[in-house]
Amino acid sequence: MTDKAPYGFALGWEEWAALPALGLPALKIKVDTGAKTSALHAFDIEPFGKADTPKVRFNIHPVPGREDITISCSADVVDRREVTSSNGETELRYVIRTEIEIGDRYWPIEITLTNRTNMAYRMLLGRQAIQDDMIVQPTESFCQPERDDTVYFTSAIRHATPNRPLRIAVLSREPDNYTTRRLIDTGEARGHVVEVIDTTRCYMAINAMAPEIYYDGERLPRYDAVIPRIGASVTSYGTAVIRQFETIGTFCLNGSEGITKSRDKLQAHQVLARHRIGMPTTAFAASPKDTDNLIALAGQAPLIVKLLESTQGRGVVLAETKKAAQSVISAFRGLKANFLVQHFVKEAAGVDIRCVVIDGKVVAAIKRSASGGDFRSNLHLGGTASPVRITKFERETALRSAKAFGLRMAGVDLLRADDGPKVLEVNSSPGFEGAETATGKDLAGALFDVIEKRVRPAPARKSRTKSA
Repeated sequence: MTDKAPYGFALGWEEWAALPALGLPALKIKVDTGAKTSALHAFDIEPFGKADTPKVRFNIHPVPGREDITISCSADVVDRREVTSSNGETELRYVIRTEIEIGDRYWPIEITLTNRTNMAYRMLLGRQAIQDDMIVQPTESFCQPERDDTVYFTSAIRHATPNRPLRIAVLSREPDNYTTRRLIDTGEARGHVVEVIDTTRCYMAINAMAPEIYYDGERLPRYDAVIPRIGASVTSYGTAVIRQFETIGTFCLNGSEGITKSRDKLQAHQVLARHRIGMPTTAFAASPKDTDNLIALAGQAPLIVKLLESTQGRGVVLAETKKAAQSVISAFRGLKANFLVQHFVKEAAGVDIRCVVIDGKVVAAIKRSASGGDFRSNLHLGGTASPVRITKFERETALRSAKAFGLRMAGVDLLRADDGPKVLEVNSSPGFEGAETATGKDLAGALFDVIEKRVRPAPARKSRTKSA
């Protein structure tokens, strides 16, 4: 500490300060005892959260004249007040409480948020924030140690974001199902605001200058992240909404391209084949004249005939004989439905492995067993789940599959065949209930770890230099 007065903590009319909880390690401020309240430069100010625990998000250019440096901040709202500025204008401002650091002193203060773009100082410290033992010396500058702005206001500041609350959207038409509730509860337990958005009620303004997304007549706010939980029946529209979020720069846990590829079963198998990932032999044809050749390509009966848009085991038929396969194929063609034919992995005996992959790691693996003699092991159809230990090859296959589709979160379904694991499906919106219940793993927590790491990156490591 370098106080210039022996009788108290000295402040000059300008000082270097830090607001660590807002991710601002260095800020040149003006100390003004003529102003009652403190003020911080803020733009894109946006309230969010619940009515009884309101929060506010805003951006700040911490260095005057450097609009290329933008810091995003979030804080709890403690009040909203009318403040009269020095030019006599009255403005209704949000008030936040945070900790300020000047020299070696830390203390909590209240700050109002306002746009100070044209001001020389990004923050004004008013007399309410000055403690009793502090002495303001109006003729002195920087009574406390200065901070090197060339160090703080470089790329390093971009990694100084604190653990601020995030505003996260879950795209789902089922707000009360297990997975959605887990996402809400886990996110809120971490201090975030999680909002469920019905995908089909979104609509978009598509233009080059200001692409926007609207919901129930109002423009959607800025979200830090979007978690897609799009049902198979609205894949096309849902991925269009995700593309719009991607266009405006929102972080989407799973991208539109990966979801689209995984939902189209024909394209999904082509992606797996391109990456040389094992799967049951699969055949596809459009002409009814090719039925026998189609069956021959997939192998001998029994065979699986599967609709391309099937989900949760529905639209999947086991044909025990060649004649049964011909009948099912004929029926599907009569409905003008797109389908594929697959080799039936008999040795799997109605059991498959669901590997939940999050951010390049298999965080849970369960064995799903069919019930009542059914060949389908889907939990929605009465199958049972139990934890399972997977092999290194199975783990690598699951990771390669998720990576092939560019999915940060995926449920990879495998069959244990005699010649190695075969991928049945890569699900871009896997449910958490079966895997969490069977393994006790916190999948929702692992998912939020990914979001926080992407949206709130950890501070960059300083490189070590050798001493001379």
